[in-house]
Amino acid sequence: MRCPPISFHKQNNILFIRSFMILLLSCMTIRINLCFSSNYSSLKTLSVDGNFTFDDVHHAAKDFGNRFQFLPFAVLHPRSVSDIATTIKHIWQMGPHSKLTVAARGHGHSLQGQAQVHGGLVINMESLQEPKMHVHAGNYPYIDVSGGELWINILHESLKYGLAPKSWTDYLHLTVGGTLSNAGISGQAFRHGPQISNVYQLEVVTGKGEVLNCSEHQNSDLFYSVLGGLGQFGIITRARISLEPAPDMVKWIRILYSDFSTFSRDQEVLISAENSFDYVEGFVIINRTGLLNNWRSSFNPQDPIQASQFESDGRTLFCLELAKYFNTDKMDATNEQEVMILLSQLRYIPSTLFLSEVPYIEFLDRVHVSEVKLRSKGLWEVPHPWLNLLVPKSKIHNFAEEVFGNIFTNTSNGPVLIYPVKKSKWDNRTSAVIPEEDIFYLVAFLSSAVPSSTGTDGLEHILYQNRRILEFCGAARLGFKQYLPHYTTQEDWQAHFGPQWEVFVQRKSAYDPLAILAPGQRIFQKAIPFS
Repeated sequence: MRCPPISFHKQNNILFIRSFMILLLSCMTIRINLCFSSNYSSLKTLSVDGNFTFDDVHHAAKDFGNRFQFLPFAVLHPRSVSDIATTIKHIWQMGPHSKLTVAARGHGHSLQGQAQVHGGLVINMESLQEPKMHVHAGNYPYIDVSGGELWINILHESLKYGLAPKSWTDYLHLTVGGTLSNAGISGQAFRHGPQISNVYQLEVVTGKGEVLNCSEHQNSDLFYSVLGGLGQFGIITRARISLEPAPDMVKWIRILYSDFSTFSRDQEVLISAENSFDYVEGFVIINRTGLLNNWRSSFNPQDPIQASQFESDGRTLFCLELAKYFNTDKMDATNEQEVMILLSQLRYIPSTLFLSEVPYIEFLDRVHVSEVKLRSKGLWEVPHPWLNLLVPKSKIHNFAEEVFGNIFTNTSNGPVLIYPVKKSKWDNRTSAVIPEEDIFYLVAFLSSAVPSSTGTDGLEHILYQNRRILEFCGAARLGFKQYLPHYTTQEDWQAHFGPQWEVFVQRKSAYDPLAILAPGQRIFQKAIPFS
């Protein structure tokens, strides 16, 4: 009896493999469809004050970074905290076999898809209608707000009582829950610390669907876990924010330096002085000309003749931006003299002293003016491959020399911020990760990419620069940390947290053991052990 030819066996094997793959894919498709159908049915039966949407979910699949788009299965528009708790508890009770995960989305200002979730549930925090904002005046004033409230709205409400929060971000159209899940840093951080250092109390919905009030004295471990916790331990639904008397006006100052050492020395002097400015930030200007002319619309040169003769000639310059708050009914020669005495201690280029006086609210909301202009030109909703670093003071000169001298050779794609903050103003019990030294610098490369460009203003070139910066920082062992961190492996996250990793994992196990929350951070995966 003759054996079938080898080609015949080969054809049979191929047909078998094809049939097997088709059957496998069909089973997977059926299973996925059944899973989605089950998820759809179970969520639709929940009794909530708000509503779920299952079709119009594309808006929840984008963010400010404009680089990642993960389509959710559904979006919850909660009207009450109970809506959020009921939904998360339901998903928790479905157990580890359900693939549903949850992302809380505020104003959608994430950069790397952190507030997105592929095939899961997005909670639209801006829909949360309770609690209403309520200001409590007195010796220790505060305001109670929803986790989905915008900081700009908090500013408007608190100013009605002559009060305002102490610490800010540069951009105010962000939600409370979003910034408190990171840290919240701006030029006031050297004095008051980040926003997470100015919170009295939180209400949190954990990954088990529990609604818990927490503070320094009540459920304190959860309180400090959530602050700077990247959304991993609970969703902030209410916050009690510390307030202080608000000024009316701001004396806003810009001065330039050509030498980084002098620039950084003056910044460090200002943040360490007992009596100083109320706001200190710096930024880097590379390969720009006609610089001072761009400021003249809102700033006045102290010496117009000298300013008109200043030529930047494409040099790398460092701008120190300062603010002194005051009230119009109390501004007198003494205040003016105080500002000039402070300035006299600094070693800036004399011809580059520019001043402006603006209302307090205009100063704090200054970035929104730029947003409106960029939106009108269609340049707001573009990719934003931002890179934010925290660099120890002892390494900042090495960093500046290499990065501003060799890697980052043009700042036309967006501002580059650089300013020092003090570790003593941060609470080491929170989940936020910072360098070990007493003073460290925030360095923020806030680039905007021109769509379809293949040049230096294109996305690929900016990402390449970011990689070079990170590679240098790692090779030079600068002891830096990422702010608004982004990593793709748990090993990288473990290196980021360092000694705090074990505590972070224990907190995850306690408050979100199924890893339901904030999957877009890519720290833990649902139903996969994270210890």
